[in-house]
Amino acid sequence: MASKSTVKKQIRGFAFVWTALTFMIGLMVFFAIYLTYDVESSPVLAASSSDVMLPERQQPEEPEAVAPVSAQATPEAASQPEEIQATAVATISLSDFAAQQAATPTPVPPVDTSDQFLVGVQVQEALDGDREGIQRVWMNDVGDMGLNWFKHQVRWYQIEPEPGVYNWTTLDLVLPIAQEYGYNVLASVVAAPDWARDPNIDLSAEGPPLDYQLFADFLQVMLERYPGMIQAVEIWNEPNIDREWMAPEGVRAADFVNLVRLSAQAIKNVDPGIIVISGAPSPTGGFVDPADGVMRAINDFDYIDQMIEAGVLDYIDCLGAHHNGYNVPPRYRWNEIPPRPDAQFRGPFDNPHHSWSFRSTLETYYNKVAVAGRPDIKLCVTEFGWASVDELDGYPPNFGFAADNSLEDQRDYTIEALDLMEEWGFVWIAIIWNLNYAPQAGWSTESDNVPYSLIGPEFSKRPAFAAVREWMDARADS
Repeated sequence: MASKSTVKKQIRGFAFVWTALTFMIGLMVFFAIYLTYDVESSPVLAASSSDVMLPERQQPEEPEAVAPVSAQATPEAASQPEEIQATAVATISLSDFAAQQAATPTPVPPVDTSDQFLVGVQVQEALDGDREGIQRVWMNDVGDMGLNWFKHQVRWYQIEPEPGVYNWTTLDLVLPIAQEYGYNVLASVVAAPDWARDPNIDLSAEGPPLDYQLFADFLQVMLERYPGMIQAVEIWNEPNIDREWMAPEGVRAADFVNLVRLSAQAIKNVDPGIIVISGAPSPTGGFVDPADGVMRAINDFDYIDQMIEAGVLDYIDCLGAHHNGYNVPPRYRWNEIPPRPDAQFRGPFDNPHHSWSFRSTLETYYNKVAVAGRPDIKLCVTEFGWASVDELDGYPPNFGFAADNSLEDQRDYTIEALDLMEEWGFVWIAIIWNLNYAPQAGWSTESDNVPYSLIGPEFSKRPAFAAVREWMDARADS
């Protein structure tokens, strides 16, 4: 029988070995967790980095070739509005932004599509990046019109001037303020940076990247940075004209649908509740450049057909549409426009074409969607309005139609268009073009955007501003 001292020694030895073994196992577990831990999955570690890592890119599928569209009569020249390009300034780091947004709500659920007709307005942020100015100059104006949706254009090349290098200044200001006000935001994302494009094409015109996945990656990074702050994304703008889609293969709907496919996947992976809108075509006839035989524009009706054939309805929640109504009231179809001998701008009267007509454009787009078997997909009219040069000293070249519209016409046509879209029932979102580009451009007569603005000289509100508010109030009371 062992002595007591021997037993005590055995117990001490066992305890020492057990303690050492336990310590070694714990240490091994710690290192295993450390080595396999995903830094990006931690909000603390992820927020400590100012770099946002892009997901691994995949090569886009080769799009099917689209047969060239034969040349068609182009309406009398009337350039579509181009966005004012804001100059980016210094940005805060991702870690600072993450700290400021620690209490950001989780993404909102999908917007109810049952019987809602949603109305908003396009805005231009204050170019000086002043938070108080953003609130004073236009955030309050959106609410004063009775609206809770606005459209904001995001120009990719301004935010990512170099691969993986971001300048979020504008969105860091605009989106948190919009969330504070309770606004829904439709982000129209356009314009690839030069580094992502083919260097052998005309880079003075905007266009897509060579690798469409780059655009999808950018959308993912943007949406992950601003959870719950963007409720809808319009993928590109007027891709049926080479001014907006300057690409090596030219203007082709199948290429655009491939961009939409990859982008929609990225958007829904971040937040399935975000509304995906295909970039609205420009209402126009087809145009082949006689100098080189290149297709510069595809008739928007033909382009919609080609988009549908390429499968766009499988990837979107809403089909994008534009119409800037020229000098034609919204109620008239293109072949019903009454004569107007006094009109300075003669396009709709001397050169009949569907693109002059707000009604013909929207009705035909939706009919094409319905015939394709998807009547559940409504239109999102991401830009509509009527220009007037009343109270402006002159007007931009090729904008003679703006001289045919008084401020009262601008008011009446805007309200008539809202009435029609609500009555039709196939328009989901309608964005008025535009709220405040005029003051941001100093009411310049050189800007195509200014005659459409609802803010007049000296920051006066044009009649359409108050009329929209009255329309929204009456709708809320009904």
